Amino acid sequence: MDQIDEKKLLEKAEKPGKDAMRLHPFYRGKIEVIPKCRVRDFNDFAIWYTPGVAEPCKEIQKHPLKVYDYTNKWNTVAVVSDGTRVLGLGDIGPEASLPVIEGKSLLFKYLGGVDAYPICLDTKDPDEIIQAVKWLKPSFGGINLEDIAKPKCFYILEKLKKEMDIPVWHDDQQGTATVVTAGAINALKLVGKKIDTALVTMVGAGAANIAIARVLIAAGVKQKNIIMADSKGILHPSRKDLEKNKQHNPEKWSMCLKSNGEGRTGSVADALRDADMCIAASKPGPGIIQKEWVATMANDSIVFATANPVPEIWPWEAKEAGAHIIATGRSDFPNQINNSLGFPGIFRGALDVRAETITDEMCIAAAYELAKTAEDEGMDDEHIVPTMDSWEVFPREAVAVGLQAISQGIARVKPSKQELYTHAEGIIKKARDKTHMFMKEGFIACTPE
Repeated sequence: MDQIDEKKLLEKAEKPGKDAMRLHPFYRGKIEVIPKCRVRDFNDFAIWYTPGVAEPCKEIQKHPLKVYDYTNKWNTVAVVSDGTRVLGLGDIGPEASLPVIEGKSLLFKYLGGVDAYPICLDTKDPDEIIQAVKWLKPSFGGINLEDIAKPKCFYILEKLKKEMDIPVWHDDQQGTATVVTAGAINALKLVGKKIDTALVTMVGAGAANIAIARVLIAAGVKQKNIIMADSKGILHPSRKDLEKNKQHNPEKWSMCLKSNGEGRTGSVADALRDADMCIAASKPGPGIIQKEWVATMANDSIVFATANPVPEIWPWEAKEAGAHIIATGRSDFPNQINNSLGFPGIFRGALDVRAETITDEMCIAAAYELAKTAEDEGMDDEHIVPTMDSWEVFPREAVAVGLQAISQGIARVKPSKQELYTHAEGIIKKARDKTHMFMKEGFIACTPE
């Protein structure tokens, strides 16, 4: 590839950031609250507020679960962050994380029909975060933990899942794992390799890759066929630094003991040798993964470089090095492996059956539905998962997740498969149509050129 082509590709890659700096101050935020009930005249406020509102209040006091029928709790999610692990930017604080958390809320609504609210907490203490989320529970049907640093993110998630009876998940763990697993299923199928024999190198040993490994194993990857590397090298039982801190990060130490059946040691370069697939969820590149390392992978290799805003290796560099299928976390390259394909549909399904939690089995059900949707659309090397434009994937995911929750006995209501699909399709279509109507009517202003 000549220098001119590479320059154009880099300009394309940098354009979203430049546009963001122009348009964020123009809109001064990405979401707002608007009424969903009729206001024909001021007499209607006697119904929606005092004195009429006292009647549903008294009914909920007698029958607490009626809060799902009389309020919007059934369709609300809090997106909660302390700003300690934002994209690939690190600990930038709660205020600086707000543009990301607002963006997440926008995707929840547009892609899943879910009313999501950004909640950025001014504390880094995990127990204070847990308490804050528990205090929020009466108002929300679900909690999406976002951009919280490891290892406390594991502790926060597990404690809240045990102590709350509404869905709580950490999207950087379960959400990313869902979409990566879907992409892995289809990528391996396209190159003619089996999931239970594939050698998978994982670059990065943070919350995302630990969860990805767990879900991949549940989907059929052999744990001994996973080689995971962090910034200090390959995980193996002789890593004294990790053994010393195993109580602080037990998930990572467990990977030292149970993965890497070959007993490899060394660097990321050593981990990639002969690998069928590389899953990178480390820090922004480029240059975190070198071209010459990719060149040592097996024939028909697969590279998922998911760091944002810049992947660990540029896609064209991985291609030049011999990779057959390349995916990133960005929407401006083919094969976007991004949790935006997961959380809107997964929460839609969990909310629609009033699930008590979100299990790994629900995530795997979503992953298989994502993979099947791409296959139905005609998957190829640059289309291993659906794009966000394929809006039908979200109601399909919702149905798969809802049915799995019902089968696991954690759903409070049990609609049929058709009822789940009809409801999810309708509410998602309504959210999209409203946005387009507001744009057409000028309630959402045209952007300056």
